[in-house]
Amino acid sequence: MKPATAAKKLDVYLPATPAEFRNGAITRSELTALQADPPQWLLDLRANGPHPKNLVAGKLGISNSGLIRGEITEALTTEQINALLEEMPDWLAAEREQHIEVLREERRVRSLHADRRRAREQAEADAESE
Repeated sequence: MKPATAAKKLDVYLPATPAEFRNGAITRSELTALQADPPQWLLDLRANGPHPKNLVAGKLGISNSGLIRGEITEALTTEQINALLEEMPDWLAAEREQHIEVLREERRVRSLHADRRRAREQAEADAESE
């Protein structure tokens, strides 16, 4: 597989990986070995970053779109993420609040669909038993 795919599966920022990782194809068995027994460079990247945008967003408690609105366009290190969380600028607080609301609405809609599905299944079961 391509290094970008492997980096995504490993949750690491590709440009921060060693050159030998970036410049060659990674087999599935090599990926499995990296996941099972990560080398020091992988442990360091996971702990300290820089982290890919999806992980930065997750650590900040916002969406990927929220990162863009907050003008965060580069990968951040764990230290930079922690500094942002400590500082809690207005844009970040607003994005976190908005993200919570979006997640709450998604849960409400899933629950509504599940309730409707159960009601439909119950109606079908009742019709079959008649």
